[in-house]
This record gives sequence, C-alpha cells and structure tokens, in this order.
Amino acid sequence: MTLLESRDGLQFFTFEHSRDYQQIQFKFLDSVESMDPNNIVVLLQMNPYHIDSLLQLSDVCRIQEDQEMARDLIERALYSFECAFHPVCSLTSGTSRLDYLRPENRAFYLAVYKHMVFLERRGCPRTALEYCRLILSLDPDSDPLCMLLLIDFLSLRSREYNFLLRLYQDWEVHRNLSQLPNFAFSVALSHFHLSQEDQTESKERERLKHKADLLLQNALIMFPGVLMPLLDLCTVQPDAAVLSHDFFGPRSQQSPALAELVSLYVGRTHTLWREGGVLLWLEECVREVLRRVDTKDPLVEDCQNKRKQRYQSAPLNIHRHVILSEIKEATSTLPLEVTTQSVMGFDPLPPLDSVRSGAGFHQGSLCTLLRSSFPRS
Repeated sequence: MTLLESRDGLQFFTFEHSRDYQQIQFKFLDSVESMDPNNIVVLLQMNPYHIDSLLQLSDVCRIQEDQEMARDLIERALYSFECAFHPVCSLTSGTSRLDYLRPENRAFYLAVYKHMVFLERRGCPRTALEYCRLILSLDPDSDPLCMLLLIDFLSLRSREYNFLLRLYQDWEVHRNLSQLPNFAFSVALSHFHLSQEDQTESKERERLKHKADLLLQNALIMFPGVLMPLLDLCTVQPDAAVLSHDFFGPRSQQSPALAELVSLYVGRTHTLWREGGVLLWLEECVREVLRRVDTKDPLVEDCQNKRKQRYQSAPLNIHRHVILSEIKEATSTLPLEVTTQSVMGFDPLPPLDSVRSGAGFHQGSLCTLLRSSFPRS
C-alpha cells in the first residue's frame, strides 16, 4: 500500500502489485478461463497469499457448503492485505480512502464485504455493522458496493436504532436517503422499536410511536410495491380490505429499477417484520394508508408522480450490490444487460472508467470460474 496524497484531512491510499505478483495474476486469469477450480488450488499451493485466488476459491467452497474453509480463505486474504498496510493508514479514523476505480483496491473491498457477511450469518451483527461502516468510509461519495442498501438492516439486527436515525438525519440532506425504500421503512421501524423499549418514558414513547406511524404510512404510500411481497415472505394472508383495494395491487406497478430496490429490501429484511408486535403495527398503518388513499390525500398523487419521474435506471453500484447479496428475490430483477454477461466472482461488474495500472487487465477477462446464478436469456 502506498500513500497517494493527503488533502482536507483525508489520506488517499492504493495497493500496488509488484512485477512478480503481476505474473501470478496472469496465471490466475489463465486458471479462471480454464473453468477448473483445481487449477486455482494448485496456484494457491505455490502462492498461498494470492488474494484473487483466495476470494475465488472461497466462493467455490461456499457453494460446496464448506463454510469453514470459505471463511478461512477470506481471513487469509485479509491477513495478506494487513501485512501490506501503509504505516499511517488507519481504518478506524474514517479518514482513509481507497479508490474503487483502481483494480488493485477492489479485492480489499470484496474481502471485507465477504468477511462481514460471514460475521452476520454467524450471529455477530454488531461486528458486521462495524465492517459495513468501514467499507462505506473507504469511498463514501461513490459507495461502490452500495453499503447504504445494507447498513440499515445491520443497524436493526444490532438494535442500533439511534445510530441509524443519526445517520439518516446527517445524510438525508445531501444523499436523499428517504428515496431509498430500505431507509424509508427501516427508519420507521427504528422509531417503532424505540417506542417499545421499557426505559423510554411514556410521553417520549407516545411521540416515537406517532412518528413511527406517520413514517411507515408515508413509506407505504411512496413504495406500495413493498407490501404484498413482504406479507408473502412473512407467510401472512392480507385481509379482504387490502385484497379488494387496487392501491397495493396492479396499480402499484413500479419501474424495473425500483422493483430491484424493493425486491432487495423485502428479500433481506422480511424476518425483521415477523417480530412480535411489528406485524400488528404494520396492519394498523396499512388500514390508515387505505383511508388516506380513499380520502384523496395529496401525498398519494405526489408520490405517484415521483415514482414515475425517478428510478428510471439503477446505477452500476446497485447492480453490483445485488449480485454480491445473492438474494434471489433481487437477482431475478436484474436487467438483461447484467444477466447476459459473465460476472467475475473476484471483480463483479468492474467500473467502466477503471484506472489502468499494472493489474488493469482484470476487466479484460470475460470468463469466470463461477457463472452467476441469474437467469440467462
């Protein structure tokens, strides 16, 4: 790792590949194109800390349900990065930046992301949240892995409700987080959980509950396409009033880009809506939404117009996030231009404006050892 520059209190770093490492990288790409995982195993026996090989083989092990080996390979990749760190690079300060446009840096993002996923699945959501914050801090403006689509879920799983609300308040002005379905619903859910805590005073509890009600109603009015798939995954049968009303039916049709965001949110967080009391609260708010629709609340038409104007197409980082999430509800909504191309497990959907470097040949390879699990035309 080298320090490229320091400005405005931030340090910009990049990983660099030595000439020998580049030669191993070429061998790795040959192994990928051979479509035989054993070739990567042989390469790792000779070069046990080659990072892209570790990432790729970890995916193979995970698909073969060898979770322990998959985790060990990712931890080895992180150790390899740690050994290369620059002395002044601090991942806890929030001031270190890594440009995702540089191919050598992308493997670090992916290794940390995969480690974070393993932590969450092992029941360590609070630690996973810290890794999520780390990835976001490396390039908060571009957010190349779109961690803003995940940070709310990990905050809720960790019961870090106040952190999520602070993030929302601080970033809403310049990032328009309320336009993301996950934030619209998760911020409402955070207010609801805070209103249910025993230590909350009754007056404050009442205020939080009222705020939660309003936020959830507005989220349902802005994103009506969330309700039916959410109830379906929660194995809840909607009541007659909901089924007979067209607001949550075909009328709630959404653009493909919005459908991708909605499917990702529902697929990832439906378990959070099964918790005690949450479904009853959702039911109350749905009834109030239908009343507001029937009484021609101006917000209903306003949100309908916003849905038509926004969400025309999803940027590359959202597609990349959906691929990494492996949530089938979301991957099935990916557009043809994504699902008909080969997706490289060690560098999914590389940026079109990658910075050329010694390892800039990543994006030249169109083959991948792991074919994506998306439907192909």
